[in-house]
Amino acid sequence: MPPSHPAEPHRLRRPLTAVLVSGPSMAPTLRHGDALLVRRGGRPVRPGDVVVAVFRSRPDLLVVKRAVRPQDGGWWLLGDNDLVTDDSRAYGVADVRGRVLARYWPRPGRVRPRPL
Repeated sequence: MPPSHPAEPHRLRRPLTAVLVSGPSMAPTLRHGDALLVRRGGRPVRPGDVVVAVFRSRPDLLVVKRAVRPQDGGWWLLGDNDLVTDDSRAYGVADVRGRVLARYWPRPGRVRPRPL
């Protein structure tokens, strides 16, 4: 039976949450199947940070992208793979839910900001 209320936008409910990458939009930085540790809160998002966000035009879609610049009370996001355009170029401004700290599987390591 379907729920009697509309679906809530994606939220990270804990300070640290695991997220799985799906798709090639963040290659070569992140690959399909990478498992990430995401922090909600903490320091403010800065341009170059890898974040987990929801596009305002696609509230059902949780994405991992790179923050480019603040815009209209949210963030303009781009993927690292220039051949894939499923980012702010297609969907507009996004609301950031958390900042990616590290990849813990299959190749453990920090996910560092990149100068833009």
